[in-house]
Amino acid sequence: MKILVTGVAGAIGSHAAERFAELDHEVAGIDCLTDYYSPAIKKINLSDVEKRGVKIFLKDLAIDDISDVVSNVDLIFHFAAQPGISATTPFENYLKNNIIATQRLLEAARKNFSLKGFIFISTSSIYGLHAIGDEKTEPQPASNYGVTKLAAEQLALSYCRDSKMPVSVLRLFSVYGERERPEKLYHKLIKSILEDKDFPLYEGSKEHKRSYTYVGDIIDACVLVLNNFDKANGEIFNIGNDKVETTGEGIEIIEELLGKKAKFLVLPRRAGDQSETSADITKARKILGYNPKIDLREGLAREVEWYKNKIHNKI
Repeated sequence: MKILVTGVAGAIGSHAAERFAELDHEVAGIDCLTDYYSPAIKKINLSDVEKRGVKIFLKDLAIDDISDVVSNVDLIFHFAAQPGISATTPFENYLKNNIIATQRLLEAARKNFSLKGFIFISTSSIYGLHAIGDEKTEPQPASNYGVTKLAAEQLALSYCRDSKMPVSVLRLFSVYGERERPEKLYHKLIKSILEDKDFPLYEGSKEHKRSYTYVGDIIDACVLVLNNFDKANGEIFNIGNDKVETTGEGIEIIEELLGKKAKFLVLPRRAGDQSETSADITKARKILGYNPKIDLREGLAREVEWYKNKIHNKI
């Protein structure tokens, strides 16, 4: 199949593009390399992706003409987004990169009459501070990120309801692993320990409960949707590891892997930060056969090795 991956330079989209290429699909990727975090990291990701034969388009979904990129693909996996809950990110960035970009992509996709599936990558943040229910749980987002991702996923589903566009939504839970963004927990923790710097820890976050999900298990779910889209069409799926661990437990694993304790700089609680995520993946197990495999220690060991090989003392 011909597959388009948006956000192809990102932490998850890059892995998806590589996996699809490994499975002998014809893969193209699109990214605008925003400066939300270092474009140098994204270029490292792109270099790896291009080595797998993925064709890259450097375009902004919210501004540029993307009709030529979308016109003849069979499937679109829409990972591109403005992530995070940083207070320094203007709401306009979430509006542009999560809602406007999605709407323009959907409009371009609607003109592709051979499109077999549009897979919108959403987030557990749409559930709010306690993401613990199944897909029918009322969304209560508590951040600009969660609000705009919910709006974008419902926009995508509206095209399914009104125009019969084939759409599926995957709500991802607490993703980590190789290529994790630099402002996220484990990337930042590994960096601070290796560089012997203070690690900023938000008050109460050690007790936060998370369905930490290894990125490879997320990509497994994407492949299942690719291969079973007739079952996924019009559906929403929670995708994550259904084993819950605390942030404190994850920190201890990183300290053990690196053989060194972190130096904490405790900061006030961060607005919009989820207290608990617990992925109810009953539906994904039943319909897709989804079964996450990688436990937190193994996944973090892989992330540590990636950081040492690709990032440490190189950027």
